[in-house]
Amino acid sequence: MKIFISFLLFCTLQTVAQPRTNTQTPTAPAAPERQATTEHPPAHSRILNIDSSVTTHADVTIKGQKIPYDATAGTIPVWDEEGKPIAGVFYTYYERSDIKDRDSRPLVISFNGGPGTPSVWMEIGYTGPRRLKIDDEGYPIQPYGVQENPYSILDVADIVYVDPVNTGFSRAVSKDIPANKFFGVNEDIKYLAEWVATFVSRNHRWASPKFLIGESYGTTRVSGLALELQNAQWMYLNGVVLVSPTEIGIDRADYVKTSLLVPYYAATAWYHKALAPELQKRDLTDYLPEVEDFTLNELMPALAKGGFLQDAKRQALAAKLARYTGLSEKAVLESNLEIPTNFFWKELLRDKGFTVGRLDSRYKGIDREDAGASPDYNAELTSWEHSFTPAINIYLRDDLHYKTDLKYFMFGPVHPWNNQDNHVGENLRQAIAQNPYLHLLIQSGYYDGACDYFNAKYSLWQIDPSGKLKNRLHWEGYRSGHMLYLRKPDLEAATESLRRFIREATPKPGEPAKY
Repeated sequence: MKIFISFLLFCTLQTVAQPRTNTQTPTAPAAPERQATTEHPPAHSRILNIDSSVTTHADVTIKGQKIPYDATAGTIPVWDEEGKPIAGVFYTYYERSDIKDRDSRPLVISFNGGPGTPSVWMEIGYTGPRRLKIDDEGYPIQPYGVQENPYSILDVADIVYVDPVNTGFSRAVSKDIPANKFFGVNEDIKYLAEWVATFVSRNHRWASPKFLIGESYGTTRVSGLALELQNAQWMYLNGVVLVSPTEIGIDRADYVKTSLLVPYYAATAWYHKALAPELQKRDLTDYLPEVEDFTLNELMPALAKGGFLQDAKRQALAAKLARYTGLSEKAVLESNLEIPTNFFWKELLRDKGFTVGRLDSRYKGIDREDAGASPDYNAELTSWEHSFTPAINIYLRDDLHYKTDLKYFMFGPVHPWNNQDNHVGENLRQAIAQNPYLHLLIQSGYYDGACDYFNAKYSLWQIDPSGKLKNRLHWEGYRSGHMLYLRKPDLEAATESLRRFIREATPKPGEPAKY
């Protein structure tokens, strides 16, 4: 489950209706004409209007420049093989309104994960023009709401945030529609690729450089979409961004999975000052390469021997693991050198009466009892729901004027989810190989225990065994957790990285896509 994870507008928003279909204006062929619509979302209904929208106008100041934009909140249908609507997918689309050449303007298509969560997290936490009210480390503050996001990437790209079926306001048209149309790795990718093509066509964006960004399970989603868009929709991308990625379908032996967590454990122990003084005094990014080297070159080869590992070597490894993770040698040995995540989150600060968070281990929780093998709850998720839920409801309903009585699903009913035939990492490799324009950026938080940073590095290494594509594959680490953008210094750095990535992955006019 995601997590695995805008503000009261400070200007007057003028509400206008967005057309169901757009036509080109005769005097400006490059720009779609905005017309009046005859339908609005139902104001007092829990039945989704599957094809409707409302547009508001606002501006945001980014890097000292006032950026005017249109914000469209609405739904576009999902069609079945016979052209009948089977669902309505909710989206919010931010289009900078002072751009004359829309063809060269990049478009970012944004997804979150779960797989049952909407795009709320990155929309009002990361890249959108409004950001929820939190403190500089990401903790909730009141009054709830949104404010300007001076770090938004709207200065360099238009953005559409997409909520898959049964997330946010998105719904199937009836309970009779089979769940297997939507709820599975490949089912999800297939219908969303169709939806993206419809959105791009309606908004006249086929000529634009296009980027996918996904967070958490959204990285599984966009990794698969990169190839599905090429193969089924003939739509070629310029970039894919994976924020806090899953294992993206790349196989790992069990001992490899547990070993890759050790650098995350080390980062968490360092953050909570649970290490020996000589390690604690080192900077995090100076300390972690030592732990990574130990993990790859000592721990993994030893664990490959299983129960036949020599006792002396087992004891020596336990001592090192204890030193790096802040746990006792006894606890490490009792775990057979493979420390379970739940146990780590419970054990690290047990003597201080706290647990640490799963998706962001900077957060601390309090359990009913100090005893036990796992925390009572996810401290970080509770905090995020605390601040995001009121903010998105205020923003969509009051600021963007999308009127409905539907519940906004922060975590929607999407299970059982079909996880069979998950090969999205290989799909992504193939998409990059087929498309010389396509670049990949991975962003990870050091304190993320669900989609940990060293697993993300490992995936990057495994995507392309030939090494021929590595000049287009990039990884970055941040001193945050799963939602690395909640910490203000990381928000600033990560959005600047996205701007740079978009610029570098957008070819110069006339530059051919060829090897």
